[in-house]
Amino acid sequence: MDARKYIKIAWKEIRRRKLRSFLTLIGVIIGISAIVSLITLGQGLENAIEEQLSALGNDKLFITAKGNTLTPGISTDAVKIDEDDLEFLRDIDGVKKATGAIFSTADIEFNNLVRFNFISGMPTDLEERKLIGEAQSYTIARGRTLDKGDKFKVVVGHSYSEDIMYEKELDVGDKILIKNREFKVIGILEKIGSPPDDQSVLIPIDTYQEIFDSGEELGLLVAQSEAGEDVSKIGKRIEEEMREFRGLEEGKEDINVETPIELAAGFTNILNIVKLVIVGIAGISLLVGGIGIMNTMYTSVLQRTKEIGIMKALGAQNKDILWLFIVESGFYGLIGGVLGIALGFGFAKFVEQVFILAVGPAFLSIQVDYLLLIGTLAFAFFVGTLSGIAPARQASKMDPVESLRYE
Repeated sequence: MDARKYIKIAWKEIRRRKLRSFLTLIGVIIGISAIVSLITLGQGLENAIEEQLSALGNDKLFITAKGNTLTPGISTDAVKIDEDDLEFLRDIDGVKKATGAIFSTADIEFNNLVRFNFISGMPTDLEERKLIGEAQSYTIARGRTLDKGDKFKVVVGHSYSEDIMYEKELDVGDKILIKNREFKVIGILEKIGSPPDDQSVLIPIDTYQEIFDSGEELGLLVAQSEAGEDVSKIGKRIEEEMREFRGLEEGKEDINVETPIELAAGFTNILNIVKLVIVGIAGISLLVGGIGIMNTMYTSVLQRTKEIGIMKALGAQNKDILWLFIVESGFYGLIGGVLGIALGFGFAKFVEQVFILAVGPAFLSIQVDYLLLIGTLAFAFFVGTLSGIAPARQASKMDPVESLRYE
């Protein structure tokens, strides 16, 4: 028989027993859809992170104290960085400009409701404010940003302009209490799509230092390299010179210096590990699906024993019977793969739309990975084919006389 006859007979057999075929496909569909949806979501998250970090530009560097990244004031025994470190950073060769900010949590009261959230002490100098704004993707939607001379003024994230957090929309001109001190809202940020960013509360850094009694402590330094400079080399120079400035030995640095590329690489490594775990879990479902195909094929061999005998009596060879059943089992894998891919990718797009409606487009960016889809489909076909080899061998070795007597 030629390939077309194998395919025709296999397809006819699958259609003849629709319920059994559907139940056999369920395991493959679940396994493939899990792999496709979870990997696609992981890649979508990775794409979104890379897009956000690339928007920062390749000339930015982020300096934080080790063990205290972005959360100063929360850990009392953490390494500190302060205004002296910032002044020294500005004088390092290759650094165009630098600024600092500080972060902590505090109670925020509005509409007689109290919520705890992050408070950011931000610079009010125009150039420094632009540098922080570029690094944090902050853009004013209504009102204005912080300016020199502002005291007890606040800019809030987009979430505060909705009626979710305080059961009432907050607008420019409203008053809120931060640590029982009254602040006037002068600006509302555009929606970023990340809950922590959309719940930002920005106040002047000198006001922050006053109400938190933090002195000259800073939590984050942001530097911009000179045009044409290799940002990685500048990062190493900053690390070395600040180590000497802080009187530390080589290998005992107490600060982290990272570029957007390094931040992206760190996220990617974490996501890759998560994806491997996910694939392993989904692979178990696919293994169950393969066992289901094998069970179905063994049942099919028993039900078609007399048919096998007739085919052999009419001249069919062992290899014809072998390939007939292998093609049929491969079809189960292929059909399950197609349906699983459609279901998995459809679920991933559904989750993307939910995230767009809930938190904005910046958090998840789903794209079609044709290599993943083709590879997954080939893998499903391989699993189906492999599952059918043992039943096919059993069918091919049947004695035609005994098969014709089978009832």
